[in-house]
Amino acid sequence: MLLIKLKEKPQVYFNMSTTTIYSVDKLIEQARQLAADFKQMTGKPLPGVSNEIAEHDAVKLLDLELCDDRSQGFDARRALTSVGPKRVQIKARAIFNDNYRGQRLGQLKLDKEWDSVVLVLMNDRYQAFEILEARREDIVDNINDNSSRMKRGAMSVAKFRNIATLVWTLEEGLDDTAWHD
Repeated sequence: MLLIKLKEKPQVYFNMSTTTIYSVDKLIEQARQLAADFKQMTGKPLPGVSNEIAEHDAVKLLDLELCDDRSQGFDARRALTSVGPKRVQIKARAIFNDNYRGQRLGQLKLDKEWDSVVLVLMNDRYQAFEILEARREDIVDNINDNSSRMKRGAMSVAKFRNIATLVWTLEEGLDDTAWHD
């Protein structure tokens, strides 16, 4: 005899074998591949991907913590025990040849509170090869005197490289001596 308890709710089982759980690292690697393939096939960069990849790389390689609320003007924080600027904007630029001419950073949020800007330079495969960091005061001092650029927070990659500190390279990794204060 089959007994069924009528007052119990039926149980629902999910087929977990059809669900694949991805790690963020794996998804970022797939995004790199997709962005590189898209650029190779169309000649254009895939919009919106390079900054997500750069944020992931900067957080992982520089031991930063990504902020949930970006409205304050910075993307990540350095741990209190680390040296160097604490509130960090993260910018990305994929360099498809060795010529930095004409390359510009994304808009710098000059009206917000932040301590430094990290620029993640990536190759044509969207792999980071250099990470540079410049302090706010150096950026403000060196931004073009052109008032419209100042309002927009515009700066070239070449100028940023001139004022920034190289904090990470693909060959050498993290430079622990970059911030000594």
